[in-house]
Amino acid sequence: MTQTASPLAPAPAGGHRPSAARRALRALAILACLPYISLKVVWVAGGTLGIPAGSVLLERPQLMAIANAVSVLADVLVIVLALLLTQAWGRRFPAWLLALPMWAATGLLAPIMTGYPTQLAVALVTGADEAAAPAEPFLDDWVFAVVYGGFILQGLSLGTLFALYARDRWSRLWRGRLGALPAGTSGPGARALAVAGAVAALVPATLHLVWAAGSTTGLPARRIAERDSDFYVLEAQWAGFLVAAVVLTLFLVLRRPARLRVRTTLALAWTASGAVGCWGAYMSLVALVPDPDPSKHVPGLVQLSYAGEMITGFLLAACVALFLRRRSAGA
Repeated sequence: MTQTASPLAPAPAGGHRPSAARRALRALAILACLPYISLKVVWVAGGTLGIPAGSVLLERPQLMAIANAVSVLADVLVIVLALLLTQAWGRRFPAWLLALPMWAATGLLAPIMTGYPTQLAVALVTGADEAAAPAEPFLDDWVFAVVYGGFILQGLSLGTLFALYARDRWSRLWRGRLGALPAGTSGPGARALAVAGAVAALVPATLHLVWAAGSTTGLPARRIAERDSDFYVLEAQWAGFLVAAVVLTLFLVLRRPARLRVRTTLALAWTASGAVGCWGAYMSLVALVPDPDPSKHVPGLVQLSYAGEMITGFLLAACVALFLRRRSAGA
């Protein structure tokens, strides 16, 4: 009797083609990039598709052209990763050189994959489809649906490809439960990093919680006037990501609760630390861009929250990396 191979069977180490399921996921990841890349190329070329008259995006065309060109390169990286994760040569790629962009991609896509559907669901339930006060024109509504929809598909397809790739190449590193891990898996260095990350998270987590609860402390007047259901969803989400990143990384290094699976704890710590660190770094850079309009300056407390998120995410990511290095050495 002929045995039928699983559609998600491990990718061959030789030169054979990946399974049909993996090829389909690769195609989906690449196709999901095209709407975003196409829009950005149009904007770099001077077009205004999806940008309404009076939008802040039209005020500084040179700066926006540079930002759009960089974001095109970032999405092209998703295509490169999709190819790497499904080619035989990808199995020989240095682990750290793959892990870093995948950690960043996971971190940047995960909050969109959770936040945007939640915002839509809240708007559907509450009927709140407009901001609390008239806002400056920014982008046409259809642009958000197309771009964020593409990001969600990228996250699902690329995330699945990476999970399959990691299972084939490194699954021995996260077998079993936390309580069964050897004591040497998390030494003093990993525990110190985790504690430092927890301390760094206190300020941004507190700020996001009080803002989600309705406080206006440290917020600019423009942002206070424009608060709506989307604002509260995002503030609650960021507080959740910060708490998850800290708690799950501590679970990992302390090897407690003993019955938790290493695989689940590691995956969630990886994702949450990436979301906190990468978005914190991105927003910190955006806040540093000079703006001639004083009303658009980012207040110091908001900048502090961005910096705290970035530091938290990077410290916890270093802790996860140290855990994996020790596990690899032990295996």
